[in-house]
Amino acid sequence: MVCGGGGGFACSRNALCALNVVYVLVGLLLIGVAAWGKSFGIVSSIHIIGGVIAVGFFLLLIAIVGLIGAINHHQVMLFFYMVILGLVFLFQLGVSCSCLALNTSREESLFRAAWDMLSNKTRNEIEVNLNCCGLLNNTNDPVAIKTFQMDYNFCAAMCKDNMTNGHVSSCPKCGEKMLKHSDEALKILGGVGLFFSFTEILGVLLAMRYRNQKDPRANPSAFL
Repeated sequence: MVCGGGGGFACSRNALCALNVVYVLVGLLLIGVAAWGKSFGIVSSIHIIGGVIAVGFFLLLIAIVGLIGAINHHQVMLFFYMVILGLVFLFQLGVSCSCLALNTSREESLFRAAWDMLSNKTRNEIEVNLNCCGLLNNTNDPVAIKTFQMDYNFCAAMCKDNMTNGHVSSCPKCGEKMLKHSDEALKILGGVGLFFSFTEILGVLLAMRYRNQKDPRANPSAFL
């Protein structure tokens, strides 16, 4: 069913079109999940997520070029498609491995560095939006502990007004919320990106094969 009429030429064309439709969906998925990851305050400080958005955008763009080139059997577009897809594969492989390799302690260090650079107003906005207070309090650093206590005292999140059995309930830490959020985003992005990066090698080989085939509609005498 995939090959249709025209033998190997039609089979290669249809397979390449189907593969690029998958790349369009993967590109949209990467962009969507990465944007969701950036939506949580200083999670956007993890530059890997920005790299994933770039990979998703270029994959989406090159997939559209591949679709047009496959439908029209356009030699120049197919050539650039092979070259750029190969580069996207290398970049996506590196970014995906970085997403999976980023551990919790490294994420905490990135969050602390980003949090220290934020103004008090921005910190308060993050605390109100996420309904949490302070970043993290799991360190022996006296400066970090003092910073957390100050943030908690000046926190304006709604959780500080909640009462549980007549007692004021403690607010969750913003760092814990963001770590959970970023872990989910990085695992999804790393897993999806790594899996589909290897299919891009198939895309390059398929485009190379299809580009060197003769179109039976244009050269019917070649099959006589």
